[in-house]
Amino acid sequence: MMIGIFELLIIFLLVMVIPWLIALIDILRSDFRNNNKLIWLIAVIFVPFIGAIAYFLIGRKQKTRRE
Repeated sequence: MMIGIFELLIIFLLVMVIPWLIALIDILRSDFRNNNKLIWLIAVIFVPFIGAIAYFLIGRKQKTRRE
């Protein structure tokens, strides 16, 4: 059974869109120090896949804790 171009396109889009969407929602729902929220929003919107990966590796540690 071979995977067609349509299936590959769907898989590619899911791999690209889901991390981007999760990062975007997490940024919007969280509080950050200084202007980090704006910086992460710009990074994730203008450089979607790389920005989302960078946010998961670096940005989540910059969130402030809600008490």
